[in-house]
Amino acid sequence: MTFTSITDQADLSGLSTTGTIFGIIVYVLIAIALWRVFSKAGWPGILAIIPIVNVFILVKIAGYSAWMTLLYIIPIVGWIFSIVVAVRVGRGFGKGGAFSFFLLWLIPVIGYFIIGYGRATYSKPV
Repeated sequence: MTFTSITDQADLSGLSTTGTIFGIIVYVLIAIALWRVFSKAGWPGILAIIPIVNVFILVKIAGYSAWMTLLYIIPIVGWIFSIVVAVRVGRGFGKGGAFSFFLLWLIPVIGYFIIGYGRATYSKPV
């Protein structure tokens, strides 16, 4: 890809900056929501801030071994496993499959705020 003028380069960098800021905002919101979810599940909330560790803890909350987190790096299996983890976390907090799929997997910012700051209580899924 060649840039013909300095404005082409500026357009590309402006897009990158906007996406980066949006990504940081979403990450901070999810970390705040997960902090409360982790606390309800009996884990230290501060672990929600650490990027890879929060996924390990979420898999543990779903009732799986932390080693199962490695399934996330297998391309198609990772997506399927992330849906399974979302459904299991939702079940652990007394939510149904539709809630878990749509609000914990598709729109996790809203879903984790609902179970973190709502009345849901955690019981380890079986």
